[in-house]
Amino acid sequence: MNWRNFEKHLLDSGFSQKDRAFLEKVFEFASKIHEGEKRLSGDDYIVHPIAVAIKIMNLKLDAATVAAGLLHDVVEKDPQAQKEIRKKFGEEVAFLVDSVTKVDRVHATGTDRAMESVKKMFLAVAQDIRVVIVKLMDRLHNMETLSYQKKEKQDRIAKETLSLYASLADRLGMWNVKAKLEDLSMRYVYPQEYEKITTEVKKRLPERERFLKKLVPILKVELEKEKIPLSDISYREKHIYSIWKKLEQNEGDWSRLFDLLAVRIIVPDIKNCYGALGVIHKLWKPIPGRFKDYIALPKPNGYQSLHTSVFAEDGVVVEFQIRTEEMHKEAESGIAAHWAYSEAGKPKQGFKAIGKKFNWIGQLAQWEKDLEKSNSSSEEMLESLKIDFFRDRIFVLTPKGDVIDLPQGATPLDFAYHIHSEIGNKASGAKVNEKLVSLSRELNSGDVIEIMTQKNKKPSIEWLSMVKTSMAKNFIRRELKISGSKSFLSLNSYPVDLKIYGKNRIGFIKDITAVFSRLRINIQSLNADRSGNEAAPIKINFLSKGEEQIKKLTEVLKKVEGVTRVESKVK
Repeated sequence: MNWRNFEKHLLDSGFSQKDRAFLEKVFEFASKIHEGEKRLSGDDYIVHPIAVAIKIMNLKLDAATVAAGLLHDVVEKDPQAQKEIRKKFGEEVAFLVDSVTKVDRVHATGTDRAMESVKKMFLAVAQDIRVVIVKLMDRLHNMETLSYQKKEKQDRIAKETLSLYASLADRLGMWNVKAKLEDLSMRYVYPQEYEKITTEVKKRLPERERFLKKLVPILKVELEKEKIPLSDISYREKHIYSIWKKLEQNEGDWSRLFDLLAVRIIVPDIKNCYGALGVIHKLWKPIPGRFKDYIALPKPNGYQSLHTSVFAEDGVVVEFQIRTEEMHKEAESGIAAHWAYSEAGKPKQGFKAIGKKFNWIGQLAQWEKDLEKSNSSSEEMLESLKIDFFRDRIFVLTPKGDVIDLPQGATPLDFAYHIHSEIGNKASGAKVNEKLVSLSRELNSGDVIEIMTQKNKKPSIEWLSMVKTSMAKNFIRRELKISGSKSFLSLNSYPVDLKIYGKNRIGFIKDITAVFSRLRINIQSLNADRSGNEAAPIKINFLSKGEEQIKKLTEVLKKVEGVTRVESKVK
């Protein structure tokens, strides 16, 4: 692509003449540095930074970030270029390029490499969100051209993208980017499932689309009658990875997938969101339990919309999503639509994430310190990260209505420690939606939690198996004066994580749980979500009475038909 074509994108994005003149110099500089360099596809290397810059433009970010997109690989090619960038394009662009380069420089391998990448990414998130946006756009274009890499590298990059980059995009509210990264990764990580679902979707979509084309005009007439202004109405196709996850939850039943093609309604303001909802419910019967008000209670990443599913014509179930133009913009671009410059002339203070929904960014530094104090390995830190920050999220409420963001599977005890360590340490009971429940009960989005405390109450070792977050576990360990895995051995019982690898066969899990029953060992939790992937383990957590018991259990489990490997780890 030459400058003239690139400039058309700048004009479409509304950049001023001054910004275009500035970016023309950046474009020429990047083209000169990458001159003669080729990608594995055979394209000129400059094609990649141009693609990254255009993706940044589409998010409506500023000229400095577009410049960083054009220059993000320049220092890798020419280490001396950083000084020239500062001299030619200023401190702000130099800071962004330097930060992106530092994120890219990882010297470790394996799990340590992944953890080092994560740490650098988090530092960048805290310093200036634009650095991470450049990295996400860089990864997105690399995923779009991943077919030119060797099989081994495809697999590693796709898995890393799925577990880290897509999850990070989700937490930043960048739904479009998340969806694209997940689908692109799935092609390489789960190729058979991807092909199967893609084929099935192609069969089902045309009929669904024909049905909605008849339905939408009926809705438009009613909205007009009620004088509800309509900014836009369109169909939203569910992405492949999301379909796969939903099918897993519903045991592969396509008939329970109501939002394969959802109707998206955009209106000018919140009042008309609820007005449009009323019209839909007047026209068609809503399905109980399928209405979600993400306007009153936004998702943890800031997503706002009304979702409802109804029995439409001929009993066909249809999902509607209703939102304002501002909500739609934020749903598509996330944090990129919600940044603010802290102070002119001080680029190192950068674009900060603002608002309560991005509080988790500020928690990252403390999270890292706590884990390093606990002497956790890189593997343990990565697993804790996935649970604490990247796993599917729920949002629960305090009695005063404050929204608390927790990982799926969290308990009232996790909630208590999230509020304050002393509330956690002295927790004696909990109320969920005004009903007394166990401290180990799994919470759901929308639950209202109240924690009861006792002055002389103290944590017990069993609490470690009742909590999900590393924050809660670290507070419990600290209170029990447990600093490392070996110190558990002096206690009467301690939590153990067991991973059992083996073939998928009918009755496999039943035979495994029978071993625990025979040895009189109580299972605290069991996760058998393998999705047909025999390389994935069955994960079991239990309280052990000692090394001899673990040894005996392992020996018996290895004799179960189909078991290939058993791994245990003291928590």
